[in-house]
Amino acid sequence: MYLYRSDIYYLLTIVMFVVSLICSGVVKSRFSRYAKDRPRNGMTGAMAADRILRANGITDVRIAPIAGSLSDNYDPTKKVLNLSQTVYGESSVSAVAVAAHECGHAIQHAKAYPLLMLRKALVPICNIGSIGSYIAILAGIFLQMSGLIVFGALLFSGIVLFNLVTLPVEVDASRRALAEVERLNLLSEEEMQGGRKVLVAAGMTYFISLVSSIVQLLRLLSLANRRR
Repeated sequence: MYLYRSDIYYLLTIVMFVVSLICSGVVKSRFSRYAKDRPRNGMTGAMAADRILRANGITDVRIAPIAGSLSDNYDPTKKVLNLSQTVYGESSVSAVAVAAHECGHAIQHAKAYPLLMLRKALVPICNIGSIGSYIAILAGIFLQMSGLIVFGALLFSGIVLFNLVTLPVEVDASRRALAEVERLNLLSEEEMQGGRKVLVAAGMTYFISLVSSIVQLLRLLSLANRRR
């Protein structure tokens, strides 16, 4: 019976991995699609970010270019809005949408959005869990000690908790982003449709990450149960 359950979890893990790849492909496809659409006002990602931050009275956040594509992020510890090469200086619907999303995080930080603060506090726990969980699990399997596997699963639960908190944080950031883009007329109504599609696709990746981590945790618990 336990072997059967374990097989199910392995299968679900593979399925979620495939779905994650598909979602990642959809995000890249939509970004590329709307990266070809130039806003009528010629707004770049950096310009959009500057407008949104200033409109919200945020003057202590620096906007900086970083290497890569879709590597955009907001660093609350340094108060830096990092925009990738395909966003920072590019004038496109995708660039404005992504930049606005990262500004959504800066607004959350400025207003001390509770879930963002919680996610920030969970980062060390997540980092420990991402490394320590697999060390404990491998040691448990090698030493035939189910207790170590359970301990590894508990460490991994920190990752699940992090993903659980991340999902609403990202959804809220996109909600704030779309509201600011519309309020400041950074995109036309027609262009907004493309920006919304980019952010919705990106949001799906966080949902998949959460589900995948839950499936992985259940698989680890099942493995520990089999070792008893």
